[in-house]
Formats: sequence, structure tokens, C-alpha cells
Amino acid sequence: MIGFKTETETSFQIRNIQFDLGEYAAPVREAVRELESRRAVQRIWDGDHTVWKPGPAEITNRLGWLRLPESMLKEIPAIDSFASELKDDGFTSVILLGMGGSSLAPEMFHEIFGEASGPGMRFIVLDTTAPEAVRTASELASREKTLFIVSTKSGSTVETLSLFNYFHNDLAARVPGAGACFAAITDPESSLAATAQRLNFRRVFLNDPDIGGRYAALSLVGLVPGRLCGLDLRKLLAAGEDGMKICGPATPVRENPGAVLGAAMAVLAQAGLDKLTFFISPRIAPFGDWLEQLIAESTGKEGRGILPVMGELPGGRYGSDRAFVFLELDGDEWPGEVRPELSGRGIPSITVKVPGPYGIGEQIYLWEMATAVAGSILGINPFDQPNVESTKKAARGILAAIEGGSFPVEPGKSSPDGISVYGSPENDPSLAIQEFLGGVWEGDYIGMQAYLAPSGKTRNMLGLVRESLRQKTGVAVTCGFGPRYLHSTGQLHKGDSGKGSFIQFAPGAGDDIPVPGTNIGFGALTIAAALGDRKALAEAGRKVLTFYLSDPVKGLDYIFYSLKNQT
Repeated sequence: MIGFKTETETSFQIRNIQFDLGEYAAPVREAVRELESRRAVQRIWDGDHTVWKPGPAEITNRLGWLRLPESMLKEIPAIDSFASELKDDGFTSVILLGMGGSSLAPEMFHEIFGEASGPGMRFIVLDTTAPEAVRTASELASREKTLFIVSTKSGSTVETLSLFNYFHNDLAARVPGAGACFAAITDPESSLAATAQRLNFRRVFLNDPDIGGRYAALSLVGLVPGRLCGLDLRKLLAAGEDGMKICGPATPVRENPGAVLGAAMAVLAQAGLDKLTFFISPRIAPFGDWLEQLIAESTGKEGRGILPVMGELPGGRYGSDRAFVFLELDGDEWPGEVRPELSGRGIPSITVKVPGPYGIGEQIYLWEMATAVAGSILGINPFDQPNVESTKKAARGILAAIEGGSFPVEPGKSSPDGISVYGSPENDPSLAIQEFLGGVWEGDYIGMQAYLAPSGKTRNMLGLVRESLRQKTGVAVTCGFGPRYLHSTGQLHKGDSGKGSFIQFAPGAGDDIPVPGTNIGFGALTIAAALGDRKALAEAGRKVLTFYLSDPVKGLDYIFYSLKNQT
């Protein structure tokens, strides 16, 4: 069944997407009719900024993603040649330095497609300034012949450039012609492009400047790293082209999956179901981190937003602010046990069938179009990020203070378990959590922000804390690593309607690694990012509780058992 069969149906199918919307089906149909009447899809393809806002700023120069599946085909020979050159020159590993849109797509491709079909190189994404992670990458680079890809649209991302300066200084001290171990992906005329030319980088890939970071997965930003970790670019772009065609202006709006999906996202959010919870088949689960940025950073602004909830365990308590999306690889109905419960309670759900791993190419395009359409209905610009600068400004001030020899914020008194508390009248971590949760109500959400090295043990403990918080409060709980999330969900945290309360986990004092050209280390850079976002969140009226952990795993373990033992 394609399109709407009757005006009364509560379930319908648009191509490979099943919509089970209950009482919200009628308003979604009305929203689709409105899209038809104002020719929204055609105007998007025509580059008409008035689909979203009266002015063209950060819209007309952000629509380059629309035709990427076709325009990128001509880049494949150069990318293939680059990959062969690296193999011939004996490179054994690749470390990508980037943040947000520059790192999430490469990481997604690597985790889904792996290294088996590529040139046999180890592939690492370094999108953290945690000293432990920097040290681990440095040790790998000292053992293997490593190519560093420096990826930043603006060419000025502080975290990425700090990492680049560190690795370039280290390499230049022991390897003649160190520039040959670096490649850049950036916009034309960026400061990084100039630096790459001056330092004789092996290759500089200049991306279309009319593509924003979170819409760049099918551009050079995603394709160059993707090829190095085994991606068949032609198969990916062919799937992306399928998405482009079915979401194009030639498809009637009521049969256009991007338009109908975008309408459903917006209508549900306007009705208060603004926690869009995803269950994704395990083999393509890494798609979730990329999709999280796309939805959160695009829609979380001007006092509204759609919170994507990724990686949550199935089952348990669900509030009336939830809608669900199942992204299922063909033949896989995980987690099927949740579906009957949702149906019985009348909770809206959307099921998207993905024909195979390369179907991710079509999904990238589908969700980009859906998010753009949702932004039009919500009355926001899905291509800007107006609240991101507030954290950057606050972090710059904190860094300046640290470089001047002072620390602008003193943590609270340390507990015997090596945990310091800031942002609560309670110094005891257990009491601080209890006090914090007393201000969380139905319809809110909790955002966990971990400024810690993303090791397996840390991820496991964060997962336990996250689930405990959800079971105790009944609200949606998300988790992101900092400073990476600042380039992703951080926009929504400060730009939405203010329903979020936030718990930060930051490192205590420890061995640091100096950032070249400064008198600070990566640890200080990490702390500055945490405190900068804390300040920006507080100025936006959000509640923030910060824990400094001298031993992250032990500290998280203590907090987990504190939650478990609270009545």
C-alpha cells in the first residue's frame, strides 16, 4: 500500500516505511496536505529559503547536500587513487582528527563496514581531547606508519587543531617531511587549507562549502575516510541516489517518504511527543550517533526541538512524551518484544525497513530530507546552530583564565571516594544526585555528559548509570561524550524548550599532555569545554550537576550503586 488509503486510517505505509500513528495520523495527513499546497518539496529543490525563513542567511549556502549522490561520483577515481597510494607507500593505520559532522560519518562507516574489504589499515577516529585517548593514539602512531586526516569544515575547530598541532609537532621532531603523513578535508580558503599547503600535506580535499557538517556524510567528509575503511563508494552513492530520487520533486508529496516522515516528526513534536526514541538493528546501530546529531542540532533551537534518544535498552517505563522509530535491517525485527507494548498503549511508532548495510546510503538521504521538512513545519532553520557559540565563548574565557595561572571555578569538597561535586548544595555525591533528581519531572529529560576517555569500561559504567536514572525517574536519558557532543546535541540542550537537566562527569587532576603553542594541556582543554558548557547551560536556565572523578570507572561505579540503593 502506497500513500494514504483512507482519511480514517491510523496506520499506513509509504514505500518501505510503516507508520502506526494512532490519533496522530489525521494531523500528519493534514500537515502533508499543507506541504502539498505550498509546494514545499519543489521549493526545497529550487533552493527557496522562504520554505524555512524570510532571509537566506545560512540556508541558501547550506543546500549542497541535495544532489551529492550524483555530484560525488566524479570524485571516486581520485579517492580510489589516494587509497592505493597510501597502501603502496606502506601506511598501516589512519587516525582521523575531527569533531561533530567531521567525525561522526567516518566513525559510522568504519563501525558498520569495518576494515576487511579496505586496504588493510587500522582506522581510528579521535574526536576527544581526553589525555588518555590522545596518549593511546600517540602510542599507535609511534609503532605504525600512520596517516592523519585533519577534518574540519571551518578549518578553525579548536579541539581538532589542538590535536593536529600535537601530532604534527611530534612527527616533525622524528620524521623528515612530516607533512606527507597528513591529509586535510576542509572548505576552500579555510585556514586549514592554507596550513596544509604551507606544510606540504600529502593531499588536501576541498569540500563543497555549501554543505553543513551534519549534512556532509555523502560528501568528501564521509567518502574519503569511508574508502580507507573498506567502503564501496559506488554502492553507497547508488543507495543514496535511490533516496534522492524517491525524495525528489517528481514524487507526489503524499508518496514522498522524506516529506511524510518529516511531517510525522514535526507533528508529533508539536503534540508534545518530542522524545523520538530509536531502536536500531545491531549491525547498523552505529548509524544512530550520526542521526542523533542530524536531528538534534537541526531541530533544537528557538525554544523547540526533537530529542533523539539512541541506545536505550528496550522495555521499562515510557512517558506520554515518547514516539518510537524502528530501523530494521531486512530479516531482523530487533527488538520485537517492545512492539506489542507500544501498540497496546497507543504509542505512535514508525518502522523503517533497510534492505542491507549499504541501504544506509538511502537512509542518510531520507533522514536529511525528513529533518529539513520537519524544520519547515516547525518554523526553524535546520541548517544553523545559533546556540553553539555560547559554549565556545565561555570555554575561551575559562581557557584564558587557566593560561593566566588561575582556575575560575573550584570544585566542591572531595568525598572519600574521589568524587568532587559542583552545582549542588550537597557535597556528598549520593545526596547531590537525590537533590538533583528532585527537580526532574514527567516530560523532562536528563542529559549525561561524559568528558572522559571513551574506553569500553567507561562506556559500560555510563550505560549502567543511564539505565538506573531512567528506571528511577521514568524520563528519557541520553548520554554523550564531551567535547564531541558540543558539536552534536549541545545545540539542542541550550536551544530547545528547556526540559533538560544535565549531569556532567569530568576528570579530576591527572597526568596531562601539553598542547603545543600554549601553556595548557589537553586535560585543561577538556575541563574548559565542560565548564564552558556548564556556564552556557546555566545562562540558558538549565540545571547542571557536575562530578569530578579522580578515577572515572570507580567514580561511576559509586554513583551507580548510590542510585541503586536510593529509595
